[in-house]
Amino acid sequence: MPAFTSSRRRLPDLMRSAGSIGADLDRACAAPWTRQLRTPFVAVLRVVALSLASVASTGVLVSAAAAQGQPSGPSSIYSCTTPDGRKLTSDRPILECASREQRVLNSDGSVRKMLPPMLSPEEQSAAEARQRAAEVQRLAQQDAVRRDRNLLQRYRDEAAHQRARESALDDIRQAMQLSEKRLSDLAAERKPMLEEAEFYKGKRLPMKLQHQMDTNDAAAEAQRQSIENQRAELVRVNRLFDEELSRLKRMWAGGAPGSLEKAAVPVPASR
Repeated sequence: MPAFTSSRRRLPDLMRSAGSIGADLDRACAAPWTRQLRTPFVAVLRVVALSLASVASTGVLVSAAAAQGQPSGPSSIYSCTTPDGRKLTSDRPILECASREQRVLNSDGSVRKMLPPMLSPEEQSAAEARQRAAEVQRLAQQDAVRRDRNLLQRYRDEAAHQRARESALDDIRQAMQLSEKRLSDLAAERKPMLEEAEFYKGKRLPMKLQHQMDTNDAAAEAQRQSIENQRAELVRVNRLFDEELSRLKRMWAGGAPGSLEKAAVPVPASR
C-alpha cells in the first residue's frame, strides 16, 4: 500500500515534466533560425515528449498495482517431526504429519500457533457429537438459571409459594366439582328413562327412548373421564410445586440459580 501511494504521488510530477518539455520546445522554436522548421519540428517533438510521459506514467501505475497486489503479512511456515524422526518444513500443512501436531511459525521462527492432528472420519464424527452434546448442555444450563431466577422473583418465601399452590389446586377442584354435579344431573335424567324402559322388557325400545339413553350414557362417560383427568392433574400440579419448593429451599439457603441441574446428556467417547 505505501508503494502504491508513492507511485500515485509521482504521477503528477511526470505529467508536469512532460508539460515542461513542451514549453521548452515552444521557446526554442520561437528563435529566428528555427522559424522555417517550426511547424513540423514542434509537432514531432511534442509527440515524442507526450509518448515518453505516457510510457513513464504507465510503468509507474503497473509497478504500483504489482506492489499493491503483494501480500503485506508474512507467510506461514509449517514445521513438524514425522513418525520416523524426519523434521519437515513447508509453506502449507504437511501431509506426512497429518496424524501429528504441527507448529505454525512466523517468518522470524517464533511459534504463531499449534496445528492439531487431523482427525479420521470416525474421530471427526465423535468430536462433532461431543460439541453438539456440550451445546445442548450449555443451553439447558442457561434455561435452568433463567427458570430459577424467575422462581426467586415470583416466590419470596414459602408462604407465597403455598398460596400459589392452593390457587392452582382450587381451579382444578372447582372443575372436578362441576363435573361431579353434571354427572349427578345425568343420573337424575336417566332415572325416568329407566322407568319407561321397564314397560318394554323383552321388547325393542322405541327409537326416541333408545337415543335418549345412548346420549345420556355418552355424556356420563365423558364426565367420568373428565374427573379422572382432573384427578391426574391434581397429582401433576402437586408434584410440580413440590419440585419447585425443593429448589427454592436450596436457593433460599444460598444455592446459586441453575447450580442444581445435573448433566443428563451423555457425551460420546472418542474411539
